[in-house]
Amino acid sequence: MITKADKNATRKKRHARVRSKLSGTAARPRLNVFRSSKHIYAQLIDDVNGVTLVSASTLDKEVSLESTGNVDAAVKVGELVAKRAVEKGLKAVVFDRGGYLYHGRVKALADAARENGLEF
Repeated sequence: MITKADKNATRKKRHARVRSKLSGTAARPRLNVFRSSKHIYAQLIDDVNGVTLVSASTLDKEVSLESTGNVDAAVKVGELVAKRAVEKGLKAVVFDRGGYLYHGRVKALADAARENGLEF
């Protein structure tokens, strides 16, 4: 049986493999997603300068939900990160799913970000 530690180690290996092939720049930052059991986080990262340009998570005050570990919360975070990115003049991004399957909360966040002005 696969334990939780093994699943996360496998995810980290998958994430490292994907990260070796994609990188964010100032013109086209990397939209990184991290998903925990209770929260979801998204950041736009410029890997050339090593700077986080925009971030959003379920811990932000603008995202006021009763439950933060579900698809509805991911949609809110996707909308918020896209809104903040457009305010800073960022449209095109590279999507980094963080080694997670493109399904469920990760897919909901990505779709909400696309609908609110991000292109990837």
